[in-house]
Amino acid sequence: QVQLVESGGGLVQPGGSLRLSCVVSGSILSAYSQGWYRQVPGKSRELVAGITSGGTTNYADSVKGRFTISRDNAKNTVFLQMNSLKSEDTAVYYCNLVKNLFDTTWGQGTQVTVSS
Repeated sequence: QVQLVESGGGLVQPGGSLRLSCVVSGSILSAYSQGWYRQVPGKSRELVAGITSGGTTNYADSVKGRFTISRDNAKNTVFLQMNSLKSEDTAVYYCNLVKNLFDTTWGQGTQVTVSS
């Protein structure tokens, strides 16, 4: 059974940085794609960054140049480095692992609050 556990969220001032981690168990990380999404109350969950099994990355326009997704296959962990944080980055952040169109596993989410 695949499980994902996020950590690293918290309260940070505008302009600050956070690094989110997503530890994956029950699956080989490098065989599949992973993504980081975020959601605020009343809105749909949106893609923040993704990384394919081959290591190709993609980002939402709103975070390009500020966020970096990476993966440590030995530790089975996906990271999201977030720099120059803005108040509009406040959300619950979720990671996922996508095996195919019908098989996606999500973590429980971690809250990120950007406020002075």
